[in-house]
Amino acid sequence: MIIEQPEILQVTKRNGQREELNLEKIHKVIEWAANGLENVSVSQVELKSHIQFYYGIKTEDIHETIIKAAADLISEETPDYQYLAARLAIFHLRKKAYGEFTPPHLYDHVKALTVSGKYDQHILQDYNVDEMNELNSMIVHKRDMNFSYAGVKQLEGKYLVQNRVSGEIYESAQFLYILVSACLFSKYPKDTRMDYIKRFYDAVSLFKLSLPTPIMSGVRTPLRQFSSCVLIDVADNLDSISAGAAAVIKYVSKRAGIGLNVGNIRALGSPIRDGEAFHTGCIPFFKHFQTAVKSCSQGGVRGGAATLFYPIWHLESEALLVLKNNRGVEENRVRHVDYGVQFNKLMYTRLKNDGDITLFSPSDVPGLYDAFFANQELFEELYVKYENDPTIRKKKIKALELFSTFVMERANTGRIYIQNVDHCNTHSPFDPEQAPIKQSNLCLTGDAELDCVINGELVVGVTLLDVVTHSILGDNVEVQSYNINSGEYEYKNVTAAAKITDSAEVLRITDDVTGKTITCTSNHKIYTSNRGYVIASELNESDVLLFS
Repeated sequence: MIIEQPEILQVTKRNGQREELNLEKIHKVIEWAANGLENVSVSQVELKSHIQFYYGIKTEDIHETIIKAAADLISEETPDYQYLAARLAIFHLRKKAYGEFTPPHLYDHVKALTVSGKYDQHILQDYNVDEMNELNSMIVHKRDMNFSYAGVKQLEGKYLVQNRVSGEIYESAQFLYILVSACLFSKYPKDTRMDYIKRFYDAVSLFKLSLPTPIMSGVRTPLRQFSSCVLIDVADNLDSISAGAAAVIKYVSKRAGIGLNVGNIRALGSPIRDGEAFHTGCIPFFKHFQTAVKSCSQGGVRGGAATLFYPIWHLESEALLVLKNNRGVEENRVRHVDYGVQFNKLMYTRLKNDGDITLFSPSDVPGLYDAFFANQELFEELYVKYENDPTIRKKKIKALELFSTFVMERANTGRIYIQNVDHCNTHSPFDPEQAPIKQSNLCLTGDAELDCVINGELVVGVTLLDVVTHSILGDNVEVQSYNINSGEYEYKNVTAAAKITDSAEVLRITDDVTGKTITCTSNHKIYTSNRGYVIASELNESDVLLFS
């Protein structure tokens, strides 16, 4: 008989060193994460883990198993497990980023990541050591514990500076927030910018203000990406179309969402070079833009996305309206981008009066496309003129039939949108004759998740499309919104269009000097040259407005 001393079970730490397995350490970490939470059980998490220990097991594998166990216990009856799992995930994240739970000093952190090329070198050029110390004093790392588990996973998956190939993470949430704030206000006067940074940091780190993905993930890095939405206007020629596609690839790779104005492209069958060639129409070029959009991811954070805009009166409108339809073949469908269909009062009037809408190729009706955005009276004058010109190629269709196709496709796909170009340009600070608004970009998509109260019950992670569906079905749907007056989150009823309603009074304010107007709610802040930002309801006649 051979009697041997059993080998002491050891674990492999993150730095590669081995040490004896200490179950008490694991227990203490879970106890720390559960502190102050209701209806959570440390022993339940430990039992749920089912950790199969073996010699040399990695401590990070143990930690990930415990996090998953806590996350699996999240339910409507025990919602606080989402915070227990989040705290464990934050602990794990910091260990990966810094090698320990306590974050380093901001200056040391920025210096190290600037040397390694992860942070923009302009941060250390714009802020000296004393200012970095002041920025460090603003940081409240404890706010990391306010995240839910889903929030931590979003943060880790999309926003933190990291190596997306190796999985290495280089920062935690509060460094993200303070550095975004510092970068956004770096060019402000030195005697005021620290105050702006502090207030902005507090707003974003306390979840009172939500930032778009490109700013969260791109600002503070060498990419220096400040734009989340980029608008590209495409003219009716190959050089412009090619340049537009190239711009799409570049901006998508830098995390921007795209709004493409493509309604000026001539229709199928239009002559090219005085009839030397036969135009292939919009669809092949829309496919070209779709390929450009999908050729790059948005910095590895998410897939590329774009919305293509065209007027309802385009000669190919009937074919363009069904491009996202599941019926048909790939040759006549372009399903992986979104569409914005442009209307104005004349189109609605034709529908109201049970009239016809005449479809034109923009290339055949000089001045009509530009007037569509810049001057509604001129547009109607030209539109009627071209309708009565027998020499111009056109097609008449009942307004009800065209609108019915639009409504059906919009209902079936949920990804075809309306742009009322006349209202966009008459309710804007821009002069439509100088800088008309021709397109937009989607800031919320149908899969955007919201916290809602549906028929009195809190439902977390409802998509925007779900909100619309519930609202149309007559359910009482309330969406969480931030009240600028109280500084608190509250739930507001939404309409069938999923627009958050607000009880604030709506005001129209006119600048006596420029004649410009702005329509806003009474709690909207407007910048004045004499008093800085002033809530609209508190403006007086002596204020000099700068919104124009």
